[in-house]
Amino acid sequence: MDYIGNLRQYIGTQPIIMCGANIIIENEKDEILLHHRTDRDWWGLPGGAMELGESLEETAIREAYEEVNLKCENLKLFNVYSGEELYYKYPDGNEVYNVTATYICKDYKGEIVVEQTEGRDARFFRLENIPTNLSDPIRGIITEYLAFRQK
Repeated sequence: MDYIGNLRQYIGTQPIIMCGANIIIENEKDEILLHHRTDRDWWGLPGGAMELGESLEETAIREAYEEVNLKCENLKLFNVYSGEELYYKYPDGNEVYNVTATYICKDYKGEIVVEQTEGRDARFFRLENIPTNLSDPIRGIITEYLAFRQK
């Protein structure tokens, strides 16, 4: 069982601080990869919760591989996010306040294969065609990234 799942056995659904990481994966066409989640009809970034003993960068790399089958290398830290806007209540009632490190990666290998228990789809989007149904905690990250890219 994973760290958060084990913790939930003791504390139930009450809010916790959850550390994690995600990756903005850019392709050679300057498009970014978004992952369509199964738990909600939302697009987001490949990423997830940190496991015991992992670094944030290791978390991002592991999650990208687990969720979309891409092996990411040479990550660059984009920003770290926390606060009220990263509060999330999962469909099962579990509540979290995320602390999320977001990385940018242009160096990856593999073909996209979506892990079916967490995702419906994953594909690259042009920056002007980002879906509007973004995950609430991811919306601000994508907005900041788009502003960064316009500079």
